[in-house]
Amino acid sequence: MEIRDAAPVAPNDDEVRLVVAWCGICGTDLHIFHGRMDKRVAIPQVIGHEMSGTVVEVGRKVTNWQPGDRVVVRPLDWCGDCPACRAGHSHVCMNLKFMGIDSIGAFQESWTVKARTLHRVPDNLDLKTAALVEPLAVACHDVRTAELAPNEFALVQGAGPIGLLIALVARAQGIRVLLSEINPNRLALARQLGFEAVNPMETDLVALVNERTDGAGADALFEVTASMPGAASMTQTVRVRGKIVLVGIFSTPAPVDLHRFFWRELRLLGARLYTPDDFDQALALADTGNMPLDCVITNTFPLDQIQTAFASLAGNPTAVKTLIQCSQS
Repeated sequence: MEIRDAAPVAPNDDEVRLVVAWCGICGTDLHIFHGRMDKRVAIPQVIGHEMSGTVVEVGRKVTNWQPGDRVVVRPLDWCGDCPACRAGHSHVCMNLKFMGIDSIGAFQESWTVKARTLHRVPDNLDLKTAALVEPLAVACHDVRTAELAPNEFALVQGAGPIGLLIALVARAQGIRVLLSEINPNRLALARQLGFEAVNPMETDLVALVNERTDGAGADALFEVTASMPGAASMTQTVRVRGKIVLVGIFSTPAPVDLHRFFWRELRLLGARLYTPDDFDQALALADTGNMPLDCVITNTFPLDQIQTAFASLAGNPTAVKTLIQCSQS
């Protein structure tokens, strides 16, 4: 990573220019940093998408935003013409460009984006916390996909940033949550947040889930580890006609017990990105002040130390969410 000078980009008719306040580093950003997405990302590239900021300039045809508005960006650029978009599923557009990966992102002071991607930050929500709205919207979409009712039981495999946020969103909806995680630091944080959390290498997870559910199994399992052991074990703890929500991204085929799917009539649900409603729900949850989002932030760095910030995350077992302060906005 390196810092370069760049002139602000004036907005087109349907765009706005933002001053970026904060931008979080996510797992995809780390994959880009380590060169694992060179076939997709054109170098040099400004990346980053978990952001908050302030509108400073609006395009000629933009009427619903004005300078001074505090916003977050839903970083999806959809075509509007493909079958998915026509069916109302623009978040999984067949020609989707993800901003900060396929196009210029938010690790910069000034970012020009389409006005249709903006969501308003509530007055009482500070911009530092608002930078967590994008990953929180991911969690909202994941929990929405599971269609759980209050007092149902969910197992979350993986207590990284998204796993913890899934647990927080589920708990806020009255769902009982158990977290499974092998990292002792993340286990400690999950317990600090008030969750029951266990190491599956030290605990008989099947027996524990059965104990918590009177032998039925979990109503839903969220697979967030994207690991081969996670895929291999995910069918073992789910009740008859229970649901497995696939959140982690598997780059290679994984072992799955298909007989268990048949035997218990399990349902496998993919959950990708988020809809506008998920962003609105995330903003509303963050605005309540009841979500301990600050606990997820473990480090902050100024923009001119972004190389240090990325390098410090390599193999760091204590890091959860690192934020970059892109300006003083």
